[in-house]
Amino acid sequence: MTEADVPAAHQLSLAVRWPHRLEDWQFVQRLGAGYVAEAEGPDGPVIAGTALCWSHGAEFASIGMVIVSPDWQGQGIGKKLMSMALGELSQRTVLLHATEAGKAMYESYGFKAIGAVHQHQGTVFKTPLMQLTVGERIRPLGARDAANIAALAARAAGMPRATVLSALQNVAEGVVIDRYNEVIGFALLRRFGHGYAIGPVVAPDNERAKALIAHWTGAYGGAFLRIDVSTSSCLGPWLTELGLVQVDSVLAMARGEPPLCDPGMKVFGIINQALG
Repeated sequence: MTEADVPAAHQLSLAVRWPHRLEDWQFVQRLGAGYVAEAEGPDGPVIAGTALCWSHGAEFASIGMVIVSPDWQGQGIGKKLMSMALGELSQRTVLLHATEAGKAMYESYGFKAIGAVHQHQGTVFKTPLMQLTVGERIRPLGARDAANIAALAARAAGMPRATVLSALQNVAEGVVIDRYNEVIGFALLRRFGHGYAIGPVVAPDNERAKALIAHWTGAYGGAFLRIDVSTSSCLGPWLTELGLVQVDSVLAMARGEPPLCDPGMKVFGIINQALG
């Protein structure tokens, strides 16, 4: 896949009712490598399938944006694209998020389910006031915070996240929880799909994660918001009460040993289902 393929890939995702904007495709394509499947259409070659992959250091990687046109499904295109993407990633542990329909194909490549991610979205009109402890405050993310949030994200995810976070800071707004001048959590928000996406959200516990999310639901009250959270976050009922209802769920899968995460720092909201 080249940058010139992105508009056609975007049209393919619209055909399968994915919400990604052209800008969302451009963002993920620039961060990684990818492949497209070309087929002969009535007016010339068309893109019939896509797959992207991203390396996160020397040990981990992820695969996403795996799409096959409804007109070309059942012909092995998805498997060929997966094989090519996996070939890019050497012996790294590979992570992805799978629909129930794609589960069997991924299992055939050695992927195993390690959890689930729930997509919540909607509009929040009233955000509760979330209290932090003495000495803590939420403030805007600054340029000098980059190394700190990369370190927190690496602890929470169990793998390097500096590259994707650096790219996100060019397209997102960010806030951190500052405790006596020490950054202990953060959350980003950016334009995505039909509105705005909250994520990643990284914090030491549920209450601080709620405070970070509440900051954005309050700042963007009345806007369409989306956040993707793991089952282990236990935030689902609270998000639903806010007005961000669960509309979909996918399996988190891994091929190889999953990353070891620091139990003292957690990912409560992921960047998106492609990048994890």
